[in-house]
This record gives sequence, C-alpha cells and structure tokens, in this order.
Amino acid sequence: MTHDIEQAVLLFSYGTLQDKAVQLSNFGRELKGRPDTLPGYTQQLVEITDPAVLAASGKTHHPIVLESANLQDEIAGTVFEITQQELIAADAYEVADYKRVSVALKSGSRAWVYVRA
Repeated sequence: MTHDIEQAVLLFSYGTLQDKAVQLSNFGRELKGRPDTLPGYTQQLVEITDPAVLAASGKTHHPIVLESANLQDEIAGTVFEITQQELIAADAYEVADYKRVSVALKSGSRAWVYVRA
C-alpha cells in the first residue's frame, strides 16, 4: 500500500513567518504551531529591501539570529509542521541574509531555522 501523504518537516520561526499574512502569502494557509525555544542563539535585526518580502511582512527590519557561545541565550518562537513544498516556499521568502540550518530545540525536537548567513 502506498501513501501520497508528504513527509512533514518542522520549521522553527522567531519572526515574520509567525505572521498570519506572511503565512497566507507564502503557503496559502494559516499554519498551526506550538511554542518552543532555540537555545544558544542571540537575536539582531536585519534591514529588508526585497519588495516582495516588504509587501508580505509590512516591516523594513526583520529579526535574525546567530549562534552564541552561551547556552543561556535563548530565542522564543513557534514550531510549525509544514510540507517539503512549503519549506521550499519559505526558502524563497527568506532573503540572502538568511540560511536554513537544522537545530535542536529546547523541547528536544529537531527543526529547520533561518539564521544569519
């Protein structure tokens, strides 16, 4: 028996991917998520100049995270279960300042997250 159900992936968001309008414009649906925390990272802001991203988020500066040497540093956010296709859409939404990496969250889940490139 074969299944056409696509393998879900976890995506941790601490920024605009948590916004309903951004989700609707990128994924065509509102995502369901749960709170989680990313240990060992600190947050800064990055200026956004991409017109499509500006239009979707309505913000000129987005948060961006980078790894710190201190596991006491934590970033609060939301873990979303998305499809591979939606992950590709998220890749397209994120500007060149970001890269996608796999991380261990405080809950023990492994998820993709966008960090400073």
